[in-house]
Amino acid sequence: MTPSTTAGEEALTASAALGEYSSLDYCSLVDQRKVIGGGNAVKPPLTSFEFCRLEFVEGANRYTVTAGPITSGQDPNNQPYEYGGPLPEGVSVQQSTFNEATACTRLLTFADGIRLSIAVTSDDTAPADQTARCRIADATVGSAAGVISARQVGRLNLDQRSWGRVAPCAPLDQHELDAAAGAETKPAPALSGHSCIRGKVSFSLSVGADTTPGATEALGGRQVQVTTSGAFCQVTTHRPIPGTPDRVEQATLSVVGVDGVSEDATCAAAREVAVAVFPKLP
Repeated sequence: MTPSTTAGEEALTASAALGEYSSLDYCSLVDQRKVIGGGNAVKPPLTSFEFCRLEFVEGANRYTVTAGPITSGQDPNNQPYEYGGPLPEGVSVQQSTFNEATACTRLLTFADGIRLSIAVTSDDTAPADQTARCRIADATVGSAAGVISARQVGRLNLDQRSWGRVAPCAPLDQHELDAAAGAETKPAPALSGHSCIRGKVSFSLSVGADTTPGATEALGGRQVQVTTSGAFCQVTTHRPIPGTPDRVEQATLSVVGVDGVSEDATCAAAREVAVAVFPKLP
C-alpha cells in the first residue's frame, strides 16, 4: 500500500507515532485479543527493551509473535505489500522475503522510512501454515496501527537501576577496548537505543526469561556466562527485575573473531571487554 496524505494531514513519522524510541513499550502495540483471536496465550507477553514477544496456541499449533525492533536503511528482502486495513496517514506496510518459508514478516513503515518489524513463526514450520502465520501478522499490524492512531502507545516502566536506562554506547567508548574493537573505531548506536556496535565488539541490553544458567565465572564484578556461536564469542550477565521473578535483564557483549584467530583468542578478547564494560552497569 502506497502512503498518501490529504490536505491538512501530515505524513506520520516514526518519532511522532512512537515517541522516544528508548522508552517505547512494544507490548503496548500488541492487542492480545486482536492478535490471538480464538487462541490461548501460553504465558504473559515478554516486554523487552527492543521488542515484545507473545506466544499462544491455536488448534494444534503454537505461534510466536514478535513486534520490534525498529530499523531503517535499505533491505533487499523488503517488498511491497497490499495491506487491506486502515493505516495512519503516510504509513505503509511491506513484507519481507527473509525466511519466508517458515516466518511471515510485515514491516509497518513510517513516512521517514523507519520500520517496525512484526514477525510470526510457529512450531509447525510447514509452508502450508504460512497462511495462518500471515493472518496473525496482519492482525498484529492492525493492532499496532490502531494503537498508534488512537495515540495510546505506552512507555516502559523501568526501576531506577534498570539497564534499560543505560546508554549502551557509553561503556564502549573507552581506550581499554581499543585492542578488541579496533583503535580507530567509534561506537554506533542502534535506532532502538539499547544496543551499540564498535568495530568487532557489540553490546546489547534486553529482557529475557529467568532460566537456570550453565557454567558461570566471575568477570568485571559479576557472574557471567561465556558462550560461542559461529565466529562470535559472547559474554552475558543478568540482573533480577524487582517484582518480576520470572524475568531478568541481561547484558550481552559479543566479539566477532577474524580469520586466522582461534576461538580461545576471541573469547579472551571478549573477557577483557567484559572486565572493562560490566563494572559500568548500575
